Amino acid sequence: AWVPPGAAPLVLIAGVVGETHQAAAEAEVAAGHGYHVALVALGGLHAWPTARLVEHGRVVGEILPVMGFYLQPAVGGRELPYRFWRELGEVDSLVAIKIAPFDRDRTEVVMRAVWDAGRAADVALYTGNDDHIVLDLLTAYRFSDGPPVRMVGGLLGQWALWTRRAVELHAECRRVAPGGGPPPPALLTTAAQLTDANAAIFDAPHGYAGCLPGIHEVLRRQGLLAGTWCLREAEVLSPGQREAIDRVLAAYPHLTDDAFVAEHRDRWLR
Repeated sequence: AWVPPGAAPLVLIAGVVGETHQAAAEAEVAAGHGYHVALVALGGLHAWPTARLVEHGRVVGEILPVMGFYLQPAVGGRELPYRFWRELGEVDSLVAIKIAPFDRDRTEVVMRAVWDAGRAADVALYTGNDDHIVLDLLTAYRFSDGPPVRMVGGLLGQWALWTRRAVELHAECRRVAPGGGPPPPALLTTAAQLTDANAAIFDAPHGYAGCLPGIHEVLRRQGLLAGTWCLREAEVLSPGQREAIDRVLAAYPHLTDDAFVAEHRDRWLR
């Protein structure tokens, strides 16, 4: 996968938004502050045709290397067809894609487009599918002879919490996946449990309306936040969401990092 020349182990990614002039200006600011990559969010550009979206990415890519972003429509994204991803794959400055449509078919479209563009070896693919984390990290997409297309990591809201366990789980998936054999049954069980936990925390039954308060509620219980408040006062836990979080915390204590947080929390919060 691509690594910026002379970069330290930490790669800095800046999100850029808006129409092309605004996104380009934001990329200039990010470049001036030492960021390596621009994640191009397409919110507000729902009426733009595919060719204009690709050109948008190309313009930003003249300033900083680009990370594409497939955001699920339920939270403000739009459906992006194969043609978009295939043509974006031909933009030399594309170095990564965050794939977060929360949809198997849409995810497969991106993987196939990257394969068909011949970019499987040099575009880093990250899952943003919080409902399918482990299986995304384990799956090898193979559309003909040649090396498979894989997710190399995650840019996930789920990783805003239980982060110590997330690091361990990611390392386990990275260790298992290259072998090509079937993953251990215990890891498949973990995949299903994490999907269940995420549905409660992210409030999938209510269309993710309580997503941010759900994350805050878990962090509040760990003593990292004083409450679940959001910038929008109306953004609160959905009916039954607190009880759903109770259930998954009781069912899957091995997914949490409560002990790790408790050990270090007082020092972190000084």
